Amino acid sequence: MTSLTKELIDLLTLERIEDGLYRGQSRNLVGKRVFGGQVLGQALMAASYTVDDRPAHSLHAYFLFGGDVNAPIVYEVDKLRDGKSFSSRSVKAIQHGRVIFQAMVSFAVPEEGLEYQMDAPDYPLAKDIPNEEQLKGSLIKYVPENLRAAFQRRRYVEISPINPTNPFDPQPEAPTQAHYMRTWDKIDAEHDSVALHQAITAFCSDFTLMTTALRPHGLSWISPSLQSASIDHAIYFHKPLRADDWLLHDMEATQSAGSRGLNFGRIWQNGELVCSTVQEGLNRLRDIDLSRA
Repeated sequence: MTSLTKELIDLLTLERIEDGLYRGQSRNLVGKRVFGGQVLGQALMAASYTVDDRPAHSLHAYFLFGGDVNAPIVYEVDKLRDGKSFSSRSVKAIQHGRVIFQAMVSFAVPEEGLEYQMDAPDYPLAKDIPNEEQLKGSLIKYVPENLRAAFQRRRYVEISPINPTNPFDPQPEAPTQAHYMRTWDKIDAEHDSVALHQAITAFCSDFTLMTTALRPHGLSWISPSLQSASIDHAIYFHKPLRADDWLLHDMEATQSAGSRGLNFGRIWQNGELVCSTVQEGLNRLRDIDLSRA
């Protein structure tokens, strides 16, 4: 595996302190605060360590404080229930003595039952569109000098956006977006597990979802007059998936109100709806020309 895929696996692999208590490292992935996807993925891994034989089917999380990229995070897992079909866990992420994130995670024994899904979206295949690495060259002239090093840094996962836009010159457009995502390399046999693939998917699910509600206002995450942050995040795992094969995250926003935006996503793989996501984000304006909205 390349270093990026190995670094991602290392980031999501936690140190066991004692039963129900784990330590994860932090990385500077998006700026001064810990990337929300890192905490989502690590919290899901922590909960998975306490469940033997069943995959997660849902995660509901709240981001309470911004995380410090220079300090590790301790995850405290409470076993709330172990039934015949479902297991429930509460996870607290603790840093500098306070809870910065809390989640409920539910696990379920795989079962056969009723089957239905909506039609998959009709988008070009990932192999037929450029990935972010190939698109960066056309955008570099728009990037302020002090942000260029961070902009050119490679992500831990490969992302190929459908109908990409320029975040440094956003224009009002429909509140929808989509991209393909996968690890740069196949997960090796030593690390290959259902829990890791779910944790990587949780990690990836935080990329751009919250920004969908900004699109009709002609704003992006880089807009200088915008304060934005994740408030909560939910993931529903419907079917088995692999994070080292192309996943399509199709996103839409339904409302902006009260300085918050509500965003929904559907994650597809090989025509199967494997996950659904929901995220509410803080989108607070400072001094801005509302005529653009």
